[in-house]
Amino acid sequence: MKVLIADKFEKVGVDGLKELGCTVVSQPDVKAEALPALIRDTDPHILIVRGKKVSAEALKAGTALTLVIRAGAGIDTIDVETASGLGVFVSNCPGKNSVAVAELVLGLLLACDRRIPDQTADLRQGTWNKSEYSKARGLFGRRLGIVGLGQIGREVAARAQAFGMRVIAWSRSLTQEEADRLGVVYAQTPLDVARLSDAVSINCSANADTKHLVNADFLAAMRPGAYLINTSRGSVVDEVALERAVREKGLRVGLDVFQNEPSGGTGGFTNAIVQAPGVYGTHHVGASTEQAQVAIAHEVIRIVRTFQATGEVPNVVNRLARSSATHVLSVRHRNRPGVLAHVFGVLAGGDINVEEVESIIYHGAQATLVRIHLDGPPEAAALERIRTGNPDIISVELGEIDGRTGPYQRI
Repeated sequence: MKVLIADKFEKVGVDGLKELGCTVVSQPDVKAEALPALIRDTDPHILIVRGKKVSAEALKAGTALTLVIRAGAGIDTIDVETASGLGVFVSNCPGKNSVAVAELVLGLLLACDRRIPDQTADLRQGTWNKSEYSKARGLFGRRLGIVGLGQIGREVAARAQAFGMRVIAWSRSLTQEEADRLGVVYAQTPLDVARLSDAVSINCSANADTKHLVNADFLAAMRPGAYLINTSRGSVVDEVALERAVREKGLRVGLDVFQNEPSGGTGGFTNAIVQAPGVYGTHHVGASTEQAQVAIAHEVIRIVRTFQATGEVPNVVNRLARSSATHVLSVRHRNRPGVLAHVFGVLAGGDINVEEVESIIYHGAQATLVRIHLDGPPEAAALERIRTGNPDIISVELGEIDGRTGPYQRI
């Protein structure tokens, strides 16, 4: 199995893939625009990226590609829709960088409160201004709002609580009971978080629902002089509205992510928001600690090992949660060649599509039960042809998914 690593990746991960017997091609410095040509030349079975954009052109470039692994949590840099259409699995490594991102959130929060970058810049320029920088508010007893209480958000909450902060949280899946268990205040909406907090940390995923979640209305709800930290994705924040709020409301902001980041590790970067006073930026490095990257490397190895051994993909993000199947055909048969070819041939002749197949082999490997999920019910005549058309078929049963027509009826 050939693996193409098209981004920076820990040596322990490269070595682990080789130990699995993979042929590893490592081209970490390839530009996103050159990725299609590289895939065409190497024709890998598995592609591993970190933050590099994987376009539709790149996905279509190889003939063997079956799995793309994002060595990180987000998948917004991968054309998942195209991958799904091509039958390419997309997987990621959620939770492995949670601590690293949470640590940066607290670092940016401290930078906003104590203006550490500004103090450093003044000292380097030979300026001593203790009178100005002695005006920090302090974090103890302040209210930190968290928008998105997934694994990263929970790590942020734990660290904020250790600082003596009171945590207010909103998440789509958060309940009052879970909030009580975590010791956080339950907020019904993101706007409630904005209104009630002295500082807000954005830790939700990037998707159509969260684009510009932090918009003019959200920023208007924040208190004058409040702090805003975003380590999620640049698309979650309306940067034009944020720049206006910084200048008009005196917000202080810590940003690790931006709307138009360079595609590579280095390059020019021009963005008006980073020029605004009170805005402290980092280079999308929330997950970039040795600890996080080693944990991610081990998770990538686990994903590849499982895929090799079973064909299953841990953490897969583009497997349909529920297929369009309406009926299930259960066929018990002797474990001999040709049975499924017969069954599928009859189904194809009846224009019935197979959505999913599950096969269970009984002890001794003499008999098998196969459950075939179908997008419609075969006619009675087709079922009869399935039952009588192969001598190794023991029984045939047809039922509707979820039992909407009652129990399965044996033919």
